[in-house]
Amino acid sequence: MGLAGAGHCLMMCGGIASAMGINTKPHHVWLYNLGRVSSYMIIGALVGGAIGFFAPEGGYTTVILRWLAVIFLLLLGLYFTGWFAGLVYLEKAASPVWRKVQPFAAKLRNKPGIFATFFAGTLWGWLPCGMVYSALSWAALSGSASGGALTMAAFGLGTLPAMVAAGHFSQFLHNFLRAQGVRTAMGVLLIIYALWSLLTLLKPFFQ
Repeated sequence: MGLAGAGHCLMMCGGIASAMGINTKPHHVWLYNLGRVSSYMIIGALVGGAIGFFAPEGGYTTVILRWLAVIFLLLLGLYFTGWFAGLVYLEKAASPVWRKVQPFAAKLRNKPGIFATFFAGTLWGWLPCGMVYSALSWAALSGSASGGALTMAAFGLGTLPAMVAAGHFSQFLHNFLRAQGVRTAMGVLLIIYALWSLLTLLKPFFQ
């Protein structure tokens, strides 16, 4: 999911990543992104831990979470292709929180030092993003804090190539990953995987 969302990452966060690459030392781009991934892991741990505590793994809990994860994956695929932008409404719903966090992130980003850069990245991880919310549905499916953290770590690491490319590499790669054709292809792959997962869920009803 993280790798497939490269184009979306660049549209949402590419400007910040590019600015980091231009205005700071090269290793600060990595620190900033590692802070972002750490934030994803914390959110994943909270979601997975909450599910494990309040709704321990059981037949109904697992089925509901699997359906939710498949629906989010399908919505994400449709989001990438541009065929249906339902996830935009979730991003808009979370915007008020981001407006309060953003000024602190901007202040930290402009301060020198590795710690300021890292913590600016952790705040960046709270940017409203439908892709992150889709990944969190899979973190919830893990049913534990450690599983949720690892799920979001895998997702965050998948987004690193695009973000590091935006900070370090050529405009050609930047334009390629943002191209609608690439986004559509990645979206179709996610839709296919979502439909395959849906068939797996429906299989017991046909036996």
